[in-house]
Amino acid sequence: MRLTRVHVPGPLEVGAEITLPDQAAEHLVRVLRLEAGAPLVLFDGAGGEYPATLGARIGKRVTARVNSHTTVDRESPLDLTLLQGVARGERMDLIVQKATELGIARIVPVLAERSVVRVDAKRSDRKREHWQAIVESACEQCGRTRVPTVSEPLGLGDAVATLPDNSARCLLSADGAESLVSFAARACAQPLVLLIGPEGGLADNEQKFARANGFVACRLGPRILRTETAGLAALSALQAVAGDFSS
Repeated sequence: MRLTRVHVPGPLEVGAEITLPDQAAEHLVRVLRLEAGAPLVLFDGAGGEYPATLGARIGKRVTARVNSHTTVDRESPLDLTLLQGVARGERMDLIVQKATELGIARIVPVLAERSVVRVDAKRSDRKREHWQAIVESACEQCGRTRVPTVSEPLGLGDAVATLPDNSARCLLSADGAESLVSFAARACAQPLVLLIGPEGGLADNEQKFARANGFVACRLGPRILRTETAGLAALSALQAVAGDFSS
């Protein structure tokens, strides 16, 4: 029987009794209808899992007792960062969710010139918190024990400035001179960065800026992919060629 996995703020310690986050507690008790004594698995994003026992509900408070720690590693050997042009509504939510399942380590939402969505300073934190919650939920579902980070939405220049100097950078482009597969084969030992444009793609000046900052234009097949397809297809290809899909 597969146990319910719950992400909780860390650090967790064996033997501790913790109060579960409100949303998780509501899901366990009201939706799944678990009773006190039910087994579950907790993780705090720092690695490994903590088998636990659900405690009693006291008012709105639901507790769990941490029983033990198990060493579990389901992370990709690739250090993957996705610079994703912000897409509309559910498309962006889908990208964040599936990229997490596909082993991404960091997601940087990019406010590109052709982005349909405009995010002002007041909405930026709210958006980041929303996407981070999607990441945590995806980790609960797919078995990851380390939680990817989502940054606040940034302009392309600021997003590129956050990248490590030793990263291998790929701009996915239908007319790229190099295939993504060959790029992955030669660069998989470095942190890998994928840059995906929003609906309508990156503007010419943004593509020039990316190339001037070390991005290699790579193609992934003969067809033009939508923004919600491109990054996910590329991540899958990278995992198949050099990541944990190849084992």
